[in-house]
Amino acid sequence: MFKLAWTPFLAAFSVGLQDCDDPEIAALCLDGIRCAIRIACIFHMTLERNAYVQALARFTLLTANSPITEMKSKNIDTIKTLITVAHLDGNYLGKSWLDILRCISQLELAQLIGTGVKPRYLGSGGAGQGSSVFGGGSGGHGGGASQDSVLDPMELTRPGLPMDQKRMALLQESMGETSSQSVVVAVDRIFTGSTRLDGNAIVDFVRALCQVSLEELANPSHPRMFSLQKIVEISYYNMGRIRLQWSRIWEVLGEHFNRVGCSPSEDVAFFALDSLRQLSMKFIEKGEFANFRFQKDFLRPFEHIVKRNRSPTIRDMVVRCVAQMVNSQAANIKSGWKNIFSVFHLAASDRDEGIVELAFQTTGRIVTQTYGRHFLALVDSFQDAVKCLSEFACNACFPDTSMESIRLIRHCAKYVAEQPQTFRDHNMEDQTVPEEDRVWVRGWFPILFELSCIVNRCKLDIRTRALTVMFEVVKTYGASFRPHWWQDLFQIIFRIFDNMKLPERHNEKAEWMTTTCNHALYAIVDVFTQYYDVLGNLLLDDLFVQLHWCVQQDNKQLARSGTNCLENLVISNGTKFSTETWDKTCQCMLDIFKTTLPEMLLTWTPSKEGGNHENVQASDDPEHRSKDEVQFNSLKVKCVVQLELIQTIDNIVFFPATSRKEDAENLAAAQAEVAPAPHASQQQPSQQGSRQQQREEQLLLHQLGRSLSLDQQQEEQGMYGFLSSGQLLLLVDCLLESHRFAKAFNAHGEQRNLLWRAGFRGNVKPNLLTQEAQSLACVLRILFRMYRDEGRQDAWHTVQDRLIGVCREALQYYLSLATESHRESWDSLLLLFLTRVQRLDDERFRAHASVYYPYLCELTCMDEKPAIRAVLRKFFLRVGTAFNVSHH
Repeated sequence: MFKLAWTPFLAAFSVGLQDCDDPEIAALCLDGIRCAIRIACIFHMTLERNAYVQALARFTLLTANSPITEMKSKNIDTIKTLITVAHLDGNYLGKSWLDILRCISQLELAQLIGTGVKPRYLGSGGAGQGSSVFGGGSGGHGGGASQDSVLDPMELTRPGLPMDQKRMALLQESMGETSSQSVVVAVDRIFTGSTRLDGNAIVDFVRALCQVSLEELANPSHPRMFSLQKIVEISYYNMGRIRLQWSRIWEVLGEHFNRVGCSPSEDVAFFALDSLRQLSMKFIEKGEFANFRFQKDFLRPFEHIVKRNRSPTIRDMVVRCVAQMVNSQAANIKSGWKNIFSVFHLAASDRDEGIVELAFQTTGRIVTQTYGRHFLALVDSFQDAVKCLSEFACNACFPDTSMESIRLIRHCAKYVAEQPQTFRDHNMEDQTVPEEDRVWVRGWFPILFELSCIVNRCKLDIRTRALTVMFEVVKTYGASFRPHWWQDLFQIIFRIFDNMKLPERHNEKAEWMTTTCNHALYAIVDVFTQYYDVLGNLLLDDLFVQLHWCVQQDNKQLARSGTNCLENLVISNGTKFSTETWDKTCQCMLDIFKTTLPEMLLTWTPSKEGGNHENVQASDDPEHRSKDEVQFNSLKVKCVVQLELIQTIDNIVFFPATSRKEDAENLAAAQAEVAPAPHASQQQPSQQGSRQQQREEQLLLHQLGRSLSLDQQQEEQGMYGFLSSGQLLLLVDCLLESHRFAKAFNAHGEQRNLLWRAGFRGNVKPNLLTQEAQSLACVLRILFRMYRDEGRQDAWHTVQDRLIGVCREALQYYLSLATESHRESWDSLLLLFLTRVQRLDDERFRAHASVYYPYLCELTCMDEKPAIRAVLRKFFLRVGTAFNVSHH
């Protein structure tokens, strides 16, 4: 019935209310509209309800186009009827709350006029213009009144219609009824009575109130905050609702605070923030049950505001609000910690010192104090805390804060180490992670990952500190890491060497390689040495790949470090290597040898773009280096790597410094042989002189014997005994290839002159004399050592053939040398060769001497140094004895 008759009823009630001023008729019409709304609400007739409520709202004149000077008593009664509807049918009003709350918002202005308080802006534009009959707003906040909001009263009517004192008095008398005690109390009951609304109705009510609040704030010059204040009030009134209902309410309120908090008006945003702070404190005081996450919801607007609002004042206010929560309610905060760290994370990148300092101080207090008392409540947000500290560290404007942030991250590692069970037992949001891996995923990994991010993002001093702390954490706590954790960790660490992540500018890339990559490489080897039992089978192959990458870069320091780290790794852990591991190690050295052989030295020709090649290396701008300069730099690095790798093999096989000591001892022994022979005509030395000479000879023999004993001990410390004969001969092949390349280059005078003129080595004619001599010396040491090793008898025949061939080739080459400087580079090599040959037993000595004899005879015709002649003399004396051609 009502479905069919509601439109005629509405027309009748509307005409009667509009055209008739009789109070009784008006009362009947209003009562009819109220009853119609009641029927529509009971039967959930949305269209009919909305139509009647909108009609009632229009007759209040609060949202109509008519000026408020035309308001009569029937309009006041309409307002009262609308309030009654709100009281009685609140649970059924749905979207009609919007019309009711709009009227109440404008009623607040009418009350100001009725009480004689002049609003700031009482324009006459209609609701269709985005403002009410009273205009866009009133001053102040809270109840909406402003004691300073005084404007000319002419704004109270339509434009151009003057307002005299008499009319103003009549208007105030008319509006005074709206400020009666009954109306004020009734309006207030709408908000206090919101507690009686059901779960759906309260959401509709809050949504409508937020919409009205936005309309009030829409006026950029005179925003009103009446509804915003009411939002805070109803939130207090409804604090006792269950969390399920509050979650739905906060979906609306949170979005509203997001928008209002980012208002261009700082006054509005400030008031919204203060309101949000009050609500948040109230919610936090109530605490939070386990497995609930409501704190995350009502703290999220703080994140949104600090992220979107660029006003320093508002951002500072957000940080202060959150800091106050932490300082006063830390014990009650549960899921809200994530939002708190998110706010501080956003503040950490700010350029305002006050904002950064306050955020950092509060974060530091959480890590150093709150963690100790409430770590269980904070474990879910542990990753967020570490990420927040990382962001502080990456703020280049405040280096002291950066350093302190890294220290706090180091401090966080202590909590993970001391309370691993907390991470395992705590209910995680992601249940897919196995229990035993939770401490890694939620604890160790965030710490190490964020430290690596600092390394990748920050300047030299900060990233160096972060790198140091990262490896300190690994070395200190790595004993508890599982094998697959190590694999994840080294994926992070090797990102430091990732070409795609390196700086693009040459200067920055060179600095990165020389400092950070270099530092990381040594630290990685230290970690490998400390935890080799775990890491050896897991990651040694990856480490060899990384070392190979380092020596291939056109950076002398990094390339040198690559070979040094390979040496340290093998010397420190070689005793634990399996045969397979030694094969991989030797293959790694072989690969490095081959890829770093500077073959282009033999074939280089000037490029057409080079122009004047005498200035190839003179470019000061690395970004505009010539092609030749780039090639020359690469070739220089390869030459360095070849030398370093030769020394590395020598140190690995025989222990560092052993070969240098042997060379020094060989020279000392040879020089001791150099003594002026007594002439036949001279007197025989005195008996005292003979005894002195005998003592000196005995002392020399004692020193030589002690040095030989020390040499043997150091050889035992080297890795020689752990390498198979095949592996040693593979290294010999590498060294010989390097040696023969150096010989070929040193003999190519024309190519060396070409490179010299192009400025390859500045004003020095390029040569590879050191590479030529040291590679051959290492070959001889390895072969002679194998030759007298009783444990390698099966390889003696092969070693003897290789040794005789190498020595013959070396003597032939030495005799062909034309320059004195070139021969001088072979002095220690000749002493080594002659000394080692003389230590052979008679049978082996005869086999070798019969091959070398003619070459050494040729050597006597050359102008050699006294030390070499002395050792050569001993060789020939030994030949006489070994071949029975003399008696001695």
